[in-house]
Amino acid sequence: MGPGLYSDIGKKARDLLSKDFHTDQKFILTTYSSNGTVITASSTKKNESIFSEIQAQLKQKNVTVDVKANSDSLLLTTVTVEELGVPGLKKTMTIPFPHRGFGKFEIQYLHDYAGISASAGMNAKPLVNLSAVFGNKAIAAGADVAYDTATRDFTKYNAGLSFTNADLIAAVTLNNKGESLTASYYHIVNTEKNTAVGAEVTHNFSTKGSTVTFGTQHALDPTTTVKARYSSNGMASALIQHEWRPKSFFTLSTEVDIDASGVKKSPKVGLSLVLKP
Repeated sequence: MGPGLYSDIGKKARDLLSKDFHTDQKFILTTYSSNGTVITASSTKKNESIFSEIQAQLKQKNVTVDVKANSDSLLLTTVTVEELGVPGLKKTMTIPFPHRGFGKFEIQYLHDYAGISASAGMNAKPLVNLSAVFGNKAIAAGADVAYDTATRDFTKYNAGLSFTNADLIAAVTLNNKGESLTASYYHIVNTEKNTAVGAEVTHNFSTKGSTVTFGTQHALDPTTTVKARYSSNGMASALIQHEWRPKSFFTLSTEVDIDASGVKKSPKVGLSLVLKP
């Protein structure tokens, strides 16, 4: 019921305009063992490159352990502890191998009127990130700051404001150290048909240029959803997603680069298959 985290500001519009739009070929398979371990194998083909990953997740009470190994020979172990004596508190520690210097420790705290997240790298001169949001479910304001102790410089400072009611979410964020301003809008048109529209406008103060993106989604039936978006830079995308069994999805998406004279380049096509028993 609280304002959530800083990353939640404008998330609904971002998901509408970007989630599941891709031009890669993806395959994800998830299985469950008798002791509760969740094993997920995934593979993504982009151009001529193939990236694969396998993940094992085990949860016991309030402790979750994730172990990931990928085709880049990176082993990543993440331990998450939730509500350790304090409701709404979550602690996460990520340990990579062999690049131990890229480890990270993070604390999140969710309250009815606040959402706070703090993280730091596990090395001698870490990158420290702190974000906080204050408000409630209807209106919230927050900031996101990152400080590099190695260079003694702020690498990021952003601010955001969001407004939410039953069928509309609006947000404004100041990003890139004040270099750009983004305003987003998400509106639920029909709840039964999962019909929604959204837009995002980003203005860069240095270049004085703006980018506008519009998008919409609609459920053809309880298991099939279509989405479309168009950006002022001439990119048009569309997808159809079918849930052929619970939590198992097939997604077909396409992207076309368009200018005033018509189709500029050959369309790109993406495929995604997610299988869960």
